Amino acid sequence: MLSTRRGIRTLSSADLGAFVELAEREPVVNVFALHRARTTNLEPRWLGGEMWGRYDGGELVAACHVAANLVPVCADPESAVAFAERALTRRRTVSTIVGPQEAVRPLWERVGPVWGNPREVRWDQRHLEIARASEVAPDPEVRPTVRADLNVLYPACVAMYTEEVGVSPEAGGAGDLYRTRVAQLIGRGMSFARFERGEVVFKAEVACATAAAAQIQGVWVPPERRGEGLAVAGMAAVIDHVRAQIAPVVSLYVNDWNLAARAVYERVGFAETDRFATVMF
Repeated sequence: MLSTRRGIRTLSSADLGAFVELAEREPVVNVFALHRARTTNLEPRWLGGEMWGRYDGGELVAACHVAANLVPVCADPESAVAFAERALTRRRTVSTIVGPQEAVRPLWERVGPVWGNPREVRWDQRHLEIARASEVAPDPEVRPTVRADLNVLYPACVAMYTEEVGVSPEAGGAGDLYRTRVAQLIGRGMSFARFERGEVVFKAEVACATAAAAQIQGVWVPPERRGEGLAVAGMAAVIDHVRAQIAPVVSLYVNDWNLAARAVYERVGFAETDRFATVMF
């Protein structure tokens, strides 16, 4: 076993306090990892994987979430390479590597030749935040969704995911699992939408949240309704709902090439705070 004075080891529930202290140095950027840590208590059976910690002089200096997603936490390039070397001692089980560019790039440079060709790499994603009400008037028709909305909302979620990721979330017989995920977000008050004549014309979800921040995902308007301002007013409404009910800071990350989405987020008041990268298998 590696010494906790210097090296990498798997964290456990006993390390939760130290992990939270580390990740809260950047509480908005690390909202996913903090959410996962607090909801699983760092127990592998609930994580569906492990949380690794890197130590220097007995101090936890970096971490890495390794489950369906591999997410470096407060990892400088040296720590990223150390996590990559640990990852290479086992077969790849992750479907996505995502996090700040400065950690993802050196990590991928080390594991890429062994893990093989990814399905897609997105090297330049803008991490955005807003910690105030939007100056744009919110859409009064955007509301938290309820269980009765599931049958109408679910096809919109599938369409958004397929358009964004390039693969249907129902591929490989995973439809039931994805439907359960959508239902969970509804039940937790983390799904928002506007409906017109029984159809979704805007939607967004909170992917994860802590007391400090909430991260938005799944922003979508049907292709035939784009350009009408639904996304701008809808996002303003989501910001208001989330800041009032969930967390004071709202964040998301968007692909550099998605100029239309970037324009929406700039219009409602988001500001860039970091650059992310994502590798998808």
